[in-house]
Amino acid sequence: MTFDLYARTDSARRRLTELVRTKPLRIAAGIGVPLLAASLITAGLPGLGDYRIKRGDTLTEIADRYGTTVRNLVRINDLPGNGNLIYAGELLKVPVRRTTPRVPANVRIIVYVVKPGDTVSEIAHRFHIRSQAVLRANGLRASSRIYAGRPLRVPVPKPAVKPGKKCTPHNCFGGRTYPANVVAAADRNRALLSHRRLPTRGHMRTIIARTARAHGVDPNLALAVAWQESGWKQRVVSPANAIGAMQVLPSTARFSADIVGRRLDLLNARDNATAGVVLLDWLTRAASVPNAVAGYYQGLGSVRRHGMYDDTKRYVANVLRIKHRLDQGWDPLR
Repeated sequence: MTFDLYARTDSARRRLTELVRTKPLRIAAGIGVPLLAASLITAGLPGLGDYRIKRGDTLTEIADRYGTTVRNLVRINDLPGNGNLIYAGELLKVPVRRTTPRVPANVRIIVYVVKPGDTVSEIAHRFHIRSQAVLRANGLRASSRIYAGRPLRVPVPKPAVKPGKKCTPHNCFGGRTYPANVVAAADRNRALLSHRRLPTRGHMRTIIARTARAHGVDPNLALAVAWQESGWKQRVVSPANAIGAMQVLPSTARFSADIVGRRLDLLNARDNATAGVVLLDWLTRAASVPNAVAGYYQGLGSVRRHGMYDDTKRYVANVLRIKHRLDQGWDPLR
């Protein structure tokens, strides 16, 4: 049993203490009464802090909470007798940790509020750690008791972080990093093209324009796409394994091959132009020119689901600007 005496003078306290000592209302320091949420106020002395006693507190419970003993609290606070009389509202000096326990780099701290019926071992099991780790993180002993409402520091292992692939010009394009097998395929195609006699940029321009006319596609639109993609260079292979002047992926070549009814070899300049132009023809039939150009870069399905990404918008703007200049007679090779 405790008394609410928030407003009192020291002399009033002494008088009340004497009065209570004449009555049979003594509180054994070891009697267990449910502990309400405690609060550490301010540090009063080096290594000590102030704790304001709350209704229902016992000295034993306070000692357990701060990792000390009843005898030590009696000595620190110069309590009368064995400290078997404490009052709600009274300030007690309690030992506090000078430093927070060091947390290893591979551990993160979770604050867990104790629930009725919890034990240290159950909390440790819940977080898949050892009970000793919880005790050590909170300055507790195996014999210490915990109470509902008390926050506990729970050290849990950080999830292992898989090292990400380093983005380099060799495996990245447009902010995307490509798998090793795709990059390896691009390397093989690049090596094959390096040993071939390929059309010049001027010759590639002619091949693309003729192919576009044969398939009913605006030649300057096809040329604008190809210039944006590769600068009309058949030797260019991206980390994504986009090959040649119109930077066609093998999967796109298979799509275009189904339309024309024959296999297309992207390493061959004319087949490469055919694959790119046939795709562009299909896109312009399915969407407006800006969306068709966006679909050539991002994929038309993705454009319809998500809209144009920021890099796609820049791509479309560049292609349409190039086409406009080509329409006005611009020759980028001069």
